[in-house]
Formats: sequence, C-alpha cells, structure tokens
Amino acid sequence: MTVVGTGTGAAPCDDVLAGAGLVVGGRRHLDAVRLPETAERVVLGPLAPALDTIGAYVAKDRPVLVLASGDPGFFGIVRALAERFGPQRLDVRPGVSSVAAAFARVGLPWDDAVVVSAHGRELRTAVNVCRAQAKTAVLTGPGAGPAELGAALRDAARVLVVASGIGSRAERVERVTPAEAAARDWGTAVNVVLCLDEARALGAVRTVAGPGERPAGWALEEAEFTHRDSMITKFEVRALALARLGPRPGDLVWDVGAGSGSVAVECARLGAAVTAVEKTADGVERVRANAAAHGVDMRVVHGAAPDALADLAETPDAVFVGGGGRELPAVVAACARRARRTVVVAMAALDRVPAARESLTSAGFRCDGVLLQSSRLAPLPGDVTRLAATNPVFLLWGVRPPAAVEEGVAQ
Repeated sequence: MTVVGTGTGAAPCDDVLAGAGLVVGGRRHLDAVRLPETAERVVLGPLAPALDTIGAYVAKDRPVLVLASGDPGFFGIVRALAERFGPQRLDVRPGVSSVAAAFARVGLPWDDAVVVSAHGRELRTAVNVCRAQAKTAVLTGPGAGPAELGAALRDAARVLVVASGIGSRAERVERVTPAEAAARDWGTAVNVVLCLDEARALGAVRTVAGPGERPAGWALEEAEFTHRDSMITKFEVRALALARLGPRPGDLVWDVGAGSGSVAVECARLGAAVTAVEKTADGVERVRANAAAHGVDMRVVHGAAPDALADLAETPDAVFVGGGGRELPAVVAACARRARRTVVVAMAALDRVPAARESLTSAGFRCDGVLLQSSRLAPLPGDVTRLAATNPVFLLWGVRPPAAVEEGVAQ
C-alpha cells in the first residue's frame, strides 16, 4: 500500500499510479491525477467504508494507492491505516505539511511552535493552547475554523495567519486580528491557522522542538514572586495545590483571589492557559508583574468573585480559590458549577471548611482535604539550626467523577 502526500508536495510517480488496483483519496486529489482505467476509485468521506474497501484489496495482495494532503503521517490518514493494516504494509511518501508550508509563507521557523488539531475535536483545547503559547498552528475543521477561533480569542493579544488552498492556484495567506477573523465567512478551503504573539514569534534557538522546555521544578520559593506582607501561597501548599489541579497544555485554569498570582504563574509555566481574578488594583499589577518576570502570558481580570466570574465566558478545567472571607462558600459554589475537572481551595480559617466542602459536594464533586503544617529550617546563632513553623493551611479539593466529565456535566 502506497500513501502519497500531494497538494503541497510532489504528485505521485507514474509507476505507482499505473500499478494501482484501488485509488483512495479526496475528490480534489483524485481529479488532479490521471488514473488507470482499470483502477477502482473511492472518494474519501466516512473513513470506515474506505478502510473496508482497502481491506478487501489488502486481503488479496492487490496494490492500493492512497492520496492525501501534505504529510499524511502528520495528523493524517497514516495513523488509521497503520492501526488497521500494520505499519509494515505502508510505503509512505510524504509531501510538505500544511503547517510547514504556512510557516514558510510567512518566513518564520516553527521548531518552537505547538501544533494542535481542531478537526473533529473540541475547539476549546486549541483556544487554550493559543492563549498559553506564543506560536501555535491550528489544523481546522467544520465548526472549528478561523471565525470560531477568532471569536474565542478576541481578548488575546494575538495575530491570526489564515492559510487557505495551500499548494493550489487559489492559495491565500492572510494576516488578521481575532476580531476580523470572527467577522468573516472563510469557506471550506482553509488548511491551517497560525496564532502568533508577534513580539515573541521568532523565539530562541532550540535544541528540542516543541513549545519550550517544561520547568525543571515547581513550587517556587516565595522570593521568586513579588508579594505584599507575605500574602502569598507558601510553596508547600502550592506544591500540593498544583498536584491536585494538574495543569497541562490545552487546559484552562482559573486562579480566583489570585493575590500575587503565584499559583497562576506556576500553572502557566506548566503549559496551561490561565485566567487570574483579583479584586485589588495593586494585586492586579503584582500578578501582571510576576507573569512578566516568569515569561508567561495570562489573562488578568480585575474584579471580586463571585460576581466577576459571571463575565468569564470560558469553561475552566480546574480552579484554584485562594483567600477567604464571608463570600468564600458562594465563590466555591460558583467555581464548582463551572469547573470541568477539579476545584482546589486554600483556607487559613478552619471555620470556612465545612461550608466550602458543602459547596463542592452539592455540585457533585468527590471531596477530600488535608491540613498542611510545615516547619522550615532556620539558622540560629552559633551555627546551629532550629525549626520555624509556618502558619497552618487547610487545603480542600473536589474532583468531578470521570463519568460526569465525559457526559459534559460541567457547563
């Protein structure tokens, strides 16, 4: 079985075409080549019937030619063919992928880009990656094209490069703002959308391809952040909070009552998109300063929860709630209604624990918690050391049952 990438690459060789008993591909790929009169042709639509037809030819050891766009091993049909028939049966001849071609058209390297497919998948994952990363390529699909991506990124400082009809005479590459993308009908010829923070689009020289090195450590010392009067989530608490939040690329995390933004910054360093909500103006500035100091991008909202949360249209995967106050049960309840996976709450006042726990369990979360009490090494005169106790903090977390997440209970 020969799998040939066309469109942005070379056309299949004549000898491959001449010997094919079955040729499978999109209509435009089939129309672009001269097929043998004796060859059966299958226009790709639903994949399962095409694979069944291919299987009948493979069973009889008859030659099959599959035509695909660009590099068929890159988010392409090679995966389905290898899973069904085994990689040893495949002779793959890749063309230039649409992602490589799009970056070439705008003169940018892409060894530091993140590539995410929205074709047949949730758009929110692509949106969250675009928010978190400086250079993202999004493979589009029905209902997940430039207009939908632009609408979701209206508040992000990004430029979208929309590449359509790559490799054809109708090729078009356009730079637009997210708002401009949202206002247009782009048709069906779009191959890929590049989402760029142009100030960081060139990036640094890389040794390992991808979105950047993951941090070597987390739960950074408090001294790594600007904060006021030690009002910061201590690193011991932050370590367990991060473990329960589980931030990862494609996720969206809210840090509600962000304070210094230490939790928000650490989630962003681990690849998640982050929205930090902080009620004080000086706190907002500290969050932004800490994000800039650690080289991460996040949305910072000035407002008091729970009211400020009503203006956030997106659905978070995980939420961290810091601080306390009388509004804490209402804040936790509002977060629990929105979170897809988990809510983590840090409290210094134990009086708040029962109400916060009730807010989580009432929303269908499985709830657990721990009182964190640590003592740090501290020097004493005479070159000796004592243990200095930190203030105890109760960490409560609620996890939505997996079945509820899969059924889309979180709205």
